Amino acid sequence: MKARTRTEMGEYVVADPEVCHGQLTVKGTRILIRDLLHYVAEGKDWDWICEAFDQKVSHDVIAEAVRLAGDALTGGALKRRTPKRQRAA
Repeated sequence: MKARTRTEMGEYVVADPEVCHGQLTVKGTRILIRDLLHYVAEGKDWDWICEAFDQKVSHDVIAEAVRLAGDALTGGALKRRTPKRQRAA
């Protein structure tokens, strides 16, 4: 049987078999990414989320979690998509 290893999904998100049974967490914490995404889906203000986790979560962490979730749902299409530039009047 192959041993599971730690997988860094980004700068802040990690899956480590030694932490929370390998569920996605904020690096260096036991904060579950699913909990962050749940609060975002409820429409909680990002500052409120940061305070709820005693400032162990930043806006950058939340943004990365949302981006990774979006990439997972769209097969990475969000990474390839570039916004249309507004033309100057």
